[in-house]
Amino acid sequence: MKRDAFTMVEIVMVIVIFGIISTIGANIIAKMYANYMQSRTVNYLQSQSEIALEQIAKRLQYRIKDSTVARKTTTNTIRRLSSTEVDDTFSVIEWIGYSNEAMLTTGAPGWSGFIDLDSADTYSPYLVTPGSDLTSAVNIMKALSNNEVNLTDGGEAALIFKDKKGNEPEVGYGWDGLGGTADYMLKVKRKDGTTFEITGSSPGYIHEHYYLAHSAYALVPIKKSSDVDFDLELRYNYQPWLGENYEDNAKRALLATNVSLFRAKQVGNTIRLKLCLHDNKLSGFENYVAACKEEVVL
Repeated sequence: MKRDAFTMVEIVMVIVIFGIISTIGANIIAKMYANYMQSRTVNYLQSQSEIALEQIAKRLQYRIKDSTVARKTTTNTIRRLSSTEVDDTFSVIEWIGYSNEAMLTTGAPGWSGFIDLDSADTYSPYLVTPGSDLTSAVNIMKALSNNEVNLTDGGEAALIFKDKKGNEPEVGYGWDGLGGTADYMLKVKRKDGTTFEITGSSPGYIHEHYYLAHSAYALVPIKKSSDVDFDLELRYNYQPWLGENYEDNAKRALLATNVSLFRAKQVGNTIRLKLCLHDNKLSGFENYVAACKEEVVL
């Protein structure tokens, strides 16, 4: 009786074909998994970049625009961020932010931004600021600055005239580290709920509109052991008008790790930020996975 059966050759061929199919399938699955991991890593890095840039932008939007400078740490050279001299060697960005939180108090604003030049009580060293509740402003600035800015002697806030004069931010905002002020930036304490008292020398002129500030800010790259990347820190709660600086007197907050690129460029009053992060090969790929984000601050 005749029996149908697979020959040895046929069985071997089937085994070979299954082997080829399984190899191709395994490669496809491995490739799909690698693509998934890379996509997930890029999404994570983009998310982290976006969060860091958003934190920077929220502080920059309340900056005193002319106070924004870039610093070259090797020579301690300072230039306006908008200067054509600023290049990649200027690694630190600094600015003074007006105290928006102290302005937005319940009821009357903490500081109104207006000085009554016609008031009989506005005479050196006193500045009457009608519509202000400086008591509330002091309480908020004390809380934000860990009681370092309390509008008393040694804890003065900075009053900056909007209609200022002068062109040198190194002198006018205290970036020289000497605590110097200019005619458009004054150290002030509180006399009463609607009156500032100027400490130090009296200004050469007074204008109606002002900002009030309790802190400067700095974006500082922290070099790691590898030359590939650095960490990016935000320094805050230091007062250049009192002779303080971002190295010795500021609080620190880590914004991003494994940063491969951070750039800040100012054109007019607009600042463009770019931040690139990488995964430090933690995703298992031979090469770094990187992602970049940009932000524009008006």
